[in-house]
Amino acid sequence: MVSNLQRRIALRRKLHILRTLTNSKSVKKSSIIMDSLLYIYKLKLKLEEIKREYSNLMAIKKEYLNLMKHIQVPKEVKVEQVGEKFLVRVICKKGENSLVSVLEVLDEVGLNVLQASVSCKYFFAMEAIAVAQNQQAVDVGEVTQLILKAIEKQDVPGLVNDSK
Repeated sequence: MVSNLQRRIALRRKLHILRTLTNSKSVKKSSIIMDSLLYIYKLKLKLEEIKREYSNLMAIKKEYLNLMKHIQVPKEVKVEQVGEKFLVRVICKKGENSLVSVLEVLDEVGLNVLQASVSCKYFFAMEAIAVAQNQQAVDVGEVTQLILKAIEKQDVPGLVNDSK
């Protein structure tokens, strides 16, 4: 059986832990408990404030992402001949098969891609270095127009590239 002395020692230990956790300066048992309740109430208020702030931030993020979807990216296609190599730069709205369409066009006109860098986080951007197959002549203007047509096919809803 637990003696009264052991109970008091256990109670003092628990009250001391409460005082330490809540930074209470009180000595009385009732004051320590009241300080603990006040501390818990303040923690609940802080938690509610953090939840409100989090929901506000999530709403802002959602609005930002929604705006990013509606940004109009101007179509830009540049094909430059530098010596025997061609520098191809494409920027347009992100589509399902933008990369495939551009690479198909380059293959059709007889260009082999040596190196390419592609990004499609908010819009499609590609920069590639290509060379002509078998030293054949390639018209820069024709390549530019074909890439623009391929990109425009991506922008038209319901139009699928069936050139296979």
